[in-house]
Amino acid sequence: MSASLAERLRAGTMLGAEGYVFELERRGYIKAGPFVPEVVLDFPDAVRQLHREFLRAGADVMVALTYYAHREKLRDVGREGDLEAMNRQAVRIAREVAREADALVAGNVCNTWAYDPDDPSTVATVRAMYAEQLGWAAEEGVDFVISETNDYLGEALIALEVIQDLGLPAMVTMAPTQPMMTRDGYEYADACRILAAEGALVVGLNCDRGPRTMLPLIARIRDTVECAVAIQPVPYRTDAIAPTMETLRSAAGERAFPIALDSFTCTRFDMAQFAAQARDLGVNYVGICCGAGPHHVRAMAEALGREVPASKYSPSMDLHPMFRADVSAKDAAFLHSWNA
Repeated sequence: MSASLAERLRAGTMLGAEGYVFELERRGYIKAGPFVPEVVLDFPDAVRQLHREFLRAGADVMVALTYYAHREKLRDVGREGDLEAMNRQAVRIAREVAREADALVAGNVCNTWAYDPDDPSTVATVRAMYAEQLGWAAEEGVDFVISETNDYLGEALIALEVIQDLGLPAMVTMAPTQPMMTRDGYEYADACRILAAEGALVVGLNCDRGPRTMLPLIARIRDTVECAVAIQPVPYRTDAIAPTMETLRSAAGERAFPIALDSFTCTRFDMAQFAAQARDLGVNYVGICCGAGPHHVRAMAEALGREVPASKYSPSMDLHPMFRADVSAKDAAFLHSWNA
């Protein structure tokens, strides 16, 4: 029998890999703007392939591609009638690939854009959206649920209640879009403390910030809570001037988010360093969010001391004709122009 989430967390650092929506948009299967995962029904093999690439790179969890597969978003693209089929299919694909390497399967919900802390009527709307998505996920068979990219603690607590009603373990992460607080006024560490007190197995942060600007926030969370902590930044070089990917600008001052972020992308070496830093802070679930590529995940796995299936094809620059120690006389003629 596969080890549970709790057992794996006790055994050592887990590695998560997300960013399915951004990666599949780059590959031509998702429309930027709505970012609705229609690909689950239209091109299921593309989803299956990306799961498999993340699995071979070392990911411990296959996350069902149900991010934004909720009623509010599907209505925007005229596919509300595909809601159940999309959610069920996403879990089935994730479960199929997970069985290839004993990975866990996570159901997934995210911010709905329907929640308003000043409008109590939205609570029932959001709860209903989560209940239908996660009800189908539970029926299809998931090991736990990730509720992520939560801007409001209030919305995160609704998701946690629904997850618990289904008897599933919960990982709940906030999106650190604002400098220090959720949109409903809670410090990120305090929000995570409340979520832990309400029964979340794992709490933490995901999305918006790159490693450099997310690590200081996660250190405070790690000092605040006793439960497992998760960190899943975006692989973009954010800094004090532009702490989130949404605030990154080109040299001409143009907004880079969401489809002109390429020049800000972290290298595999950046993400490997991040993974080791997060582990050393005592983070239990180290992952990556929007912008992730399998090469990032593999480098993170190797930084955590693992050899994974994709390690067979990790770089060996000593085998490159121009970088090996014994460059041939013929090839050495190129070195001057390469080093100029």
